[in-house]
Amino acid sequence: MDQSADELSRAFAALADPVRRDIVARLTVGDATVSDLAAPYDMSLQAVSKHVMVLQDAGLVTRRREAQRRPVHLESEVLATMTTWIERYQRQAELRMARLEEVLTDLPSPDRTSGEDQ
Repeated sequence: MDQSADELSRAFAALADPVRRDIVARLTVGDATVSDLAAPYDMSLQAVSKHVMVLQDAGLVTRRREAQRRPVHLESEVLATMTTWIERYQRQAELRMARLEEVLTDLPSPDRTSGEDQ
């Protein structure tokens, strides 16, 4: 498996959890500390920190030190890679459906064939 496929696997696996998807959604507004991210959840700061670590291991977020704070930052590169992968297969599925529609349109309708026999 090449590196980009491995990166995709880690990213999709990380986003399989609804809390992590919500964290990513909240980070689209701006950087936040783990404490900020933990506020709406009924879980410990340590549990939210573990979720952030999974996102970090997948390359979806980074953390840097700003004085006493360590804000979590959303990295758009991996999201762009995921989007490109999804769009490629979406286009293929749409082309397949368009071909099917063409075939179905070219088939004689049951109403026309039964009416011709009478």
